[in-house]
Amino acid sequence: MNKSVDELKQISLKVREHIIRMSTNGGCFLGASLSCTDILVYLYHNYLNINKHLLDDPSRDYFFLSKGHDVPALYGTLAELGFIQKERLKNHLSVNDFIYWHPNVHIPGVEFHSGSLGHLLSVAIGVAKDIKMKKGNNRVVVVLGDGELNEGSVWEATLIAAAFKLDNLIVIIDRNQFQANVRTEELIPLEPLERKFEAFGWNYFTCDGHDFNYLDETFKKLPLNDGRPCVISADTIRGKGLPSIEQQADRWFCNFTHEEIKMLLSELHSQEISQLKSETLFVR
Repeated sequence: MNKSVDELKQISLKVREHIIRMSTNGGCFLGASLSCTDILVYLYHNYLNINKHLLDDPSRDYFFLSKGHDVPALYGTLAELGFIQKERLKNHLSVNDFIYWHPNVHIPGVEFHSGSLGHLLSVAIGVAKDIKMKKGNNRVVVVLGDGELNEGSVWEATLIAAAFKLDNLIVIIDRNQFQANVRTEELIPLEPLERKFEAFGWNYFTCDGHDFNYLDETFKKLPLNDGRPCVISADTIRGKGLPSIEQQADRWFCNFTHEEIKMLLSELHSQEISQLKSETLFVR
C-alpha cells in the first residue's frame, strides 16, 4: 500500500537520521546522500515493486544506485523497510561487515556493486534488454549523479538504450548542482540537459526531488511505452535538512565528532518542526 505524503516525510526524517549517524568514525558522503533521500524513499515505498521477501521474484522491478557514494541514503531506506536490521548500520566502515562507502551485493536489496562512476547505467541497460527479450513488464530504475554525467560511458549508454528502444528504463538525475567540491556548471557545464537527452532519443522530465506530490505526479506518467527510455532531472539540495551545510561546497564528505552528530540531529529536528509550522501557516 502506498504511503501518504506525511508518512513519506516521517520516513525520510528517519533515513536522514541514519545518514547523519553514519557521518562519524570515518565519515561518509553526507551532502549528496541527504540530497537523494526523498527520491529513494518515494521509489521504494510508492513506485518500485521490490519486496524484501521476494527478491528472487521474476516479476519484480530493479533499482541501481549508480552514484554509489550516496549509499548511506540507500542503507537507511533499506533499514527502514526491514531489508537489514537498523542496529546493523552501526557497523558502518567496520571490517566485520559490508556496510561501507559504496554499495555491496552482500547487503540484501543491493543489486550491483557501484562506486566507480559511470558504470551502472550500462549494467541496467543489460537488465532492461533482457526483460524486453523475455517480454516482461519489469521496470528498471537508475539514479545518476549530475556530476556523473561527465563520464563518457554514460552518454554511450544513453545512445544504446535509445537504439534498443528500452522504454522500461527510467533514469533519475540527482540534480543537486554539485560534484565533489565544485558546482557542476562552473567545472564542465551540463546544460542544456533537456535538449541533449532529447537529441539522444529520450523522454525528458523535471521535478522537485524533495516534493512528494511532484514526484508522484511525475512517476504516474511513467513509463510512456513509446519506445523511448525516460530521464527525470530531479532538482535537489545538497545537504537537504541541515541548513548549516546545505549547498556548502566543502561539505561533500564529512567526518564529524560524536558531539557534532548530536548537534546535527538536533538541527535536523528543529528544521523539521520549522517546516511543519510553515506548512500549517500556509494552509491556513
